[in-house]
Amino acid sequence: MTTIALVTAIAATGHDEDLPPLLAACERAGLSARALAWDDASVGWNRMDAAVLRSPWDYTERLPEFMAWCERTAQSTLLLNPLPVIRWNTDKHYLADLAALGVPVVPTQFVEPDAEPMEALQRFLAAHDAAEFVVKPTVSAGARDTQRYVRSQEFAAGNHLARLLDADRSAMLQPYLPAVDADGETALVHIDGHYSHAIRKGALLKTGDAPPADPHALGDIRSREPAEDERRLTGQVLAAATRLLKLEQPLLYARVDLLRGPDGAPRLLELELTEPSLFFAQAPEAADRLAQALRSRLADGTVRTRTDIG
Repeated sequence: MTTIALVTAIAATGHDEDLPPLLAACERAGLSARALAWDDASVGWNRMDAAVLRSPWDYTERLPEFMAWCERTAQSTLLLNPLPVIRWNTDKHYLADLAALGVPVVPTQFVEPDAEPMEALQRFLAAHDAAEFVVKPTVSAGARDTQRYVRSQEFAAGNHLARLLDADRSAMLQPYLPAVDADGETALVHIDGHYSHAIRKGALLKTGDAPPADPHALGDIRSREPAEDERRLTGQVLAAATRLLKLEQPLLYARVDLLRGPDGAPRLLELELTEPSLFFAQAPEAADRLAQALRSRLADGTVRTRTDIG
């Protein structure tokens, strides 16, 4: 029987709500699946037919170690999504790549570790008239180290930015789009290149508050039927990513997070290709779609060329 590793992290044990339904769906699809932590040194990854990244959520704090694990694992089994995708998608500088191809993204100013934080922040505030803005690292997940500020909190925001840069972390500044408070984000999930389902994510950040205490918190999640312009933008985003990465087959899974701008048009907030929650609680049938996509990839001989993926 084909053996699949659903890759999590020791620190994420018990926090990934997608794992139980996906394990059950793999069993129904005739796949032997196990939830295994990427940072468990006892695991023999070469014994797995595929390693599917699901919740290695501590990688943001251990990125060099995690990427070294990905490099090694891609040499011994089929890593999904594949290594070039992971290299690109674990740092939100990818937004600049997509914007350069004409994808409408939430306006973003990147700030590198050698920058002067207050100068960078003042330049951003001069360029944008938004009443509120967000400071966050380019390598982050679950709103970790992310905070929302009003313009009068320039000093506090500058200190936040300085802390990130002093830790040799790149950062990003974005206007806070009011639509998230009224309507939330729309997250569209694709499986094996096909639209699967969408959800609404309520706002996690409150003005002036610290980031959520639980980095795994998902907030207010509900099913949502995406609008036609959101579907079109999602298609544009995934097509652009496919061109950039020169992918020869569809991504196994993708989540496209959108917000509406002041003009009412959707903008890309994040493209999640490495370890996104896929919200099977809101779309139980999607776990079976993912399991069947995995079964098809392994049955068509993909596994025999796995060392070429990385």
